[in-house]
Amino acid sequence: MKFFVWGVLAMGCLVPALFFLRYWRSSRDRLFAFFAIAFGLMALEWLLAALGGTDEADHFQVLLLRILAFVAIIIGVLDKNRRQRRVPGG
Repeated sequence: MKFFVWGVLAMGCLVPALFFLRYWRSSRDRLFAFFAIAFGLMALEWLLAALGGTDEADHFQVLLLRILAFVAIIIGVLDKNRRQRRVPGG
């Protein structure tokens, strides 16, 4: 049952990744690219946990993907705030 749930979670992360990728392609705003990368990494994390067959909390590589996903979100937000500060009158 937990493998099914992990598959659903992987799909639940892949769908927003594809939406953010589409928004990035239409607007070229880097924040959307960072969010697409982050959700793609989280989808990969859940997929590897489901395919690995053991609890995902036991694998350092899987947890590293989660950390990288959150770092990508943080970098995206900081990048967006830094770029907005540089634009005069915007």
